[in-house]
Amino acid sequence: MKRINIHIGEYYSSSEPAVITTILGPCVAVCLYEPSSRTGGMNHILLPGQNTGETVPGDARYAINAMELLINQMMKLGADRYRLKAKVFGGAQIYPFLKQEMAMGLKNIEMVIDFLITERIPIINYNFGGSHPRKIQFYTGTGDVLMQKIKISDAMEEFENLKLKRVEIEKRIKKTGNCMFFD
Repeated sequence: MKRINIHIGEYYSSSEPAVITTILGPCVAVCLYEPSSRTGGMNHILLPGQNTGETVPGDARYAINAMELLINQMMKLGADRYRLKAKVFGGAQIYPFLKQEMAMGLKNIEMVIDFLITERIPIINYNFGGSHPRKIQFYTGTGDVLMQKIKISDAMEEFENLKLKRVEIEKRIKKTGNCMFFD
């Protein structure tokens, strides 16, 4: 089975069985599943609202953009927009010194919940808030989610491992001559 790890501002969907994973702190992930086509997808939202400035195609950091991009991608794969079901995770307040009203996690959760209610996408399961990061594994073929609360130190170790992998990949990339930029 294909395994996909998504990061902040990314999304992925598949009509073939796959496992999509991510780690969340104050960010939010929405797992969407459409049973008749067995299509599933997940996004990793950093900020509430929508990007009103210059956007990069496929940028899913903002809640509204992330939801619309994921839904559109799933419909292209054959999902029926009116049969989508949602599971919502994340929004932890991992920095206890922040006031609750300043916590980005809560704002992310509110934005996503409002979007799903407005779009009439039922929320069939959720786990958000609290003070612990979460590791999410979403099975696109069944709509099942495995969620594990993790210690902040474990999340930081996971992020450090990802950074090391990136450095290793960058080392393998060789310079390939000069590059000319033009408009």
